[in-house]
Amino acid sequence: MINPATSDLHALPGADDITRLETANEITVLVRCNPFSPSVVISGYLPAGSQFDPPDKLGLAHLTSLGLMRGSARRTFQQIFDDLETAGASLGFSASVHNVSFGGRSLVEDLPLLLDLLSQALIQPTFPEDQINRLRAQHLTSLAIRAQDTSEMASLVFDETLFAGHPYALPEEGYAHTIQNISRDDLQCFHRQVYTPRGMVIAVVGAVSPPEIIAQIQQRLADWQPKVETAYRVFPTVQPPPKPIRRHITIGGKTQTDLVLGTLGPRRGDPDFFAAALGNNILGQLGMMGRIGEIVREQNGLAYYAAANLVASYVAGSWEVSAGVDPSNLETVIDLVQAEIRRFTREPVSREEMEDSKANLVGRLPLALQSNAGVAGALINIERFQLGLDYYRRYPALIQRVTREEVLDTARRFLGQEKMVIISAGPDGD
Repeated sequence: MINPATSDLHALPGADDITRLETANEITVLVRCNPFSPSVVISGYLPAGSQFDPPDKLGLAHLTSLGLMRGSARRTFQQIFDDLETAGASLGFSASVHNVSFGGRSLVEDLPLLLDLLSQALIQPTFPEDQINRLRAQHLTSLAIRAQDTSEMASLVFDETLFAGHPYALPEEGYAHTIQNISRDDLQCFHRQVYTPRGMVIAVVGAVSPPEIIAQIQQRLADWQPKVETAYRVFPTVQPPPKPIRRHITIGGKTQTDLVLGTLGPRRGDPDFFAAALGNNILGQLGMMGRIGEIVREQNGLAYYAAANLVASYVAGSWEVSAGVDPSNLETVIDLVQAEIRRFTREPVSREEMEDSKANLVGRLPLALQSNAGVAGALINIERFQLGLDYYRRYPALIQRVTREEVLDTARRFLGQEKMVIISAGPDGD
């Protein structure tokens, strides 16, 4: 049996097979050739996220990203749709706090079409009035559905509470009352002021020639110039909650309550990220959702699902446990989860748990990078967090060197204060 920690790491992306170039207009291009694939994937982002939204128009970056594909100076919405459908290709955009992300795929011979559509959407969107009105109405419907979704609302209020006063507290999709304030003119103005090639990253993976792909990208995007006046937001430091916080959101007519319990976690670039990742795997991911899943779901049968999750971003992160439970079991589940977290912060994980967690994290890496989409996502991850082109080849060693003591120390610093934010959403508990 091959040990994934010692298998041939050269099959993973590395500096010798990733081409990286920064263009004159400040776009970073990453290309990796996969000669055995007839398809190609593009993935990328640019810093045009909800950090730029006015408070009364939260959701503007989100709507703008969705509106990019609704028509350009060279194609109507129907023509864009028809061209993609004829080629069997896809292309889409989405927004987060920091960035607008894009992704698409096609056969290699249709990559020029995909790059044409991408460049036109980024540089020459027209935001047709009828399409934007339809998009706004569809989004308001999705927000109404969100308000009735116990899992979505528990997660939303958890972020609002944990990151209070910080941009991470606000949903990129906005609220119904802020979406109603947004007009077509707002989308045009936002695009004109915020969309710029400066800081854009695009990764291309497939049976492609890196020099040829770079030339094609430059041909389409070289005339797009940075806007010197764009000012990026300075994000404040997030402080942990000063005391435990408990909130319940009543949503009538539901038979399930969703729970999110947690506090701040490490940032992606923090040195203790790997210790937290290994610990989180043991706490609530490995096997049947780790210790949390074992104690809550398997032993006591009190949850439909129960897991731990580490959300690590640029300037802050969260370490949280989520569960879906029968409303009558909510308080018992909260007590069980908190008791397991206390145990996790007071005694080291076992050697067996540690070895299993390391083998799991290292062993699943090649599986995640088998597809063009997986590799493209990996290249974007490398660039976004400045991990270095050899990151995935160093990854097994980074995981293997983490000790049980480091996992315990990291758990104590983030989870050991017992100042948890506990949010539940579902029917009234009375």
